[in-house]
Amino acid sequence: MDLNRVQMFAQVVEQGSFTAAAKVMGLTKATVSRKVAELEADAGVQLLFRTTRALKLTDAGNAYYNRVHRILADLQNAEDQLSSNQQMVKGNLNIVCPIELGQLFLGRVFAQFLTHYPDITIDAELTNRNVDVVAEGVDVLFQITSMSDPNLQTYEMINTDKMLMASPSYLARNGTPKVPQDLSKHKAIKLKSTHIDGSWTLFDGKEWVTQEPEAQLTVNNVTLAREAAIEGLGITIVPTLIAQQALDEKLLLPLLEDYPLAQTKITMSTPQRAYLPRKYQVFIEYIYQAMGRNPDYQLLEVPDFVSLN
Repeated sequence: MDLNRVQMFAQVVEQGSFTAAAKVMGLTKATVSRKVAELEADAGVQLLFRTTRALKLTDAGNAYYNRVHRILADLQNAEDQLSSNQQMVKGNLNIVCPIELGQLFLGRVFAQFLTHYPDITIDAELTNRNVDVVAEGVDVLFQITSMSDPNLQTYEMINTDKMLMASPSYLARNGTPKVPQDLSKHKAIKLKSTHIDGSWTLFDGKEWVTQEPEAQLTVNNVTLAREAAIEGLGITIVPTLIAQQALDEKLLLPLLEDYPLAQTKITMSTPQRAYLPRKYQVFIEYIYQAMGRNPDYQLLEVPDFVSLN
């Protein structure tokens, strides 16, 4: 059995196309297509339906993938065990994360992680843009979002604690909102990005109510929103993590605390794959352990391979 052909077939299934599989494996599309065709010819059965728009498993292909998926996972686990026994965890991780999360939390964690694993390197991009994980060769994507991508393996890590807030000077000039409907009379500093639509949704005790006050400033960066609010421009919604110092110093005051905001989550995603390389596992585990040490974070979903002890 040509194991390379089997691995290529599995990657085509997991990535959803020959092009994406070729990119992940560092090969040409023609090579991957030819090797999968050879696998089908030797087996005497069609594994994939190919059209110009889609790629779909045949019944035989689905059964075959389910078998080889487990075999490849076992092989990788065996290799990982060897590496683990030899304490050789190495490789590069391409990581993308939101700007503020990187600045306030992940920077320190990355440094600590790399001290523990000196044979691993990290290329990190801090951005709030939309990211195509497969096409861009991203290994780990952090997001602050309420949405998920079915093409990725996504772990919901923690809920983000956020609140409405404004400066004392703004409230002195414009009054303090008492109920969500009062927000329509105020100026807003709105956050809007790929995963944030800019609307404000609060729970009034009976139902979720969406408010869209007039915005003189719309930004895609929570630090900028915080600073504009401190200057008295208007009301904004900012994660407590970003605004805690300003709240402690009374530069910003919390508003409508009895009306919870719709939650978003910090998620961590990797490409779908039959097995997770050891470098991924140790990194993901380290991130979870770092978050688990913070009493303010309640972990939502912990992978089976992660130990929090």
